[in-house]
Amino acid sequence: MIPKRPVGVVGVGNSRFGRRTDVSISELAWEAISQALEDAGVWQNDIEFFIVSNVGFWSSEMLPAVVIGEYADLTPKGTLRVEAACASGSAALNVGHNMVASGAADLVLVVGVEKMNESPTEVVVEFIGRAGNYFWEFENFGLTFPGYYAFYATAYMWRYGATEEDLCRVAVKNHYYGSLNPYAQFKSKITVEDCMKSRYIAWPLKLFDCSPITDGAAAVVLASEEVAKRLTDTPVWIEAVGYASGTSNLSKREDFTSLEAAVKAAEMAYRRAGIRQGEVVKHLDVAVVHDCFTIAEIMAYEDLGFVGRGEGVKLVREEQTYVGGLIPVNVDGGLKAKGHPLGATGVSMAVEITKQLQQRADKGRQVDVKVGRGLAHNVGGTGHYAYVTLYSLEKPRRW
Repeated sequence: MIPKRPVGVVGVGNSRFGRRTDVSISELAWEAISQALEDAGVWQNDIEFFIVSNVGFWSSEMLPAVVIGEYADLTPKGTLRVEAACASGSAALNVGHNMVASGAADLVLVVGVEKMNESPTEVVVEFIGRAGNYFWEFENFGLTFPGYYAFYATAYMWRYGATEEDLCRVAVKNHYYGSLNPYAQFKSKITVEDCMKSRYIAWPLKLFDCSPITDGAAAVVLASEEVAKRLTDTPVWIEAVGYASGTSNLSKREDFTSLEAAVKAAEMAYRRAGIRQGEVVKHLDVAVVHDCFTIAEIMAYEDLGFVGRGEGVKLVREEQTYVGGLIPVNVDGGLKAKGHPLGATGVSMAVEITKQLQQRADKGRQVDVKVGRGLAHNVGGTGHYAYVTLYSLEKPRRW
């Protein structure tokens, strides 16, 4: 696809993540929407189309776009709901991007929202477990997502010599940055020892290796070049989007130390942005990656080409993914500490990258912006869906 027009992020908003029994799904979404509208300097009447990212098996509202649209005074604007498991937010952003790029709209609102705690924990875990191949894997073997990623963790540890302590070092970093993020679900720092003492969920993954069940919302306003320049002097442009999918049945996967869909999505995004393989890190200031489990973050370093195969664990040991390191990763706390409200996660990633590039991140989390580019890596399931989105302070070239 060749976009006809550049697309800029002109407003962002994020609710507080956590167990949000204090609000309805519409009220939760409004927390993010109201911030994004104010940040962009626009009103509901200015929005031409709004997209709601939501998985929602666990929540009471079956048509969230409808109730959110009415509550947020966006009706009768056009709308739709987007679902791509944990990658729903990035999928929704891609739909919004394509609408603006194609000329179908000049101003689009993308909202991600999830109320996962409306169902008991065991129900949520079961529903997420069904996100793979239900009849083959869940019904026959009872796999849940910690079990899925435990496959990857054990394979990676066996092949490359990583340890449980190495996995815990990812959690330590992300909890540290979560402690500096006012929107994060977990604001307490932890140590490797704390992580190692936590109970096993699916060996070798322990409690502190796993992202939590989260309620939360995030919102982004997308605009055409003409409108973006009218609204702000510092739009953050969507430079390129890459996407791919993987087999539903894990028995058909050839490798358990990498997610092929993420590799393919990254290759597409880099090609569209003109970034050569092997030179990725020098073209990025910051990245947010899909750390639903600590092993997922380490694999992402390699799938995205930050380092070679088996070298992701070295980045962890040398603390090269902290602010000031080779490539700061998940300095918002990531899914691990900020939280993982499935439909909101990819949109919240866009919020974080936008604030980082505009140098509006919280004290202690702001990276040094040199090249003006950030990356978001969002995975649905265990690589069933994958999106890699590049954001830039420079207007993108045509793909």
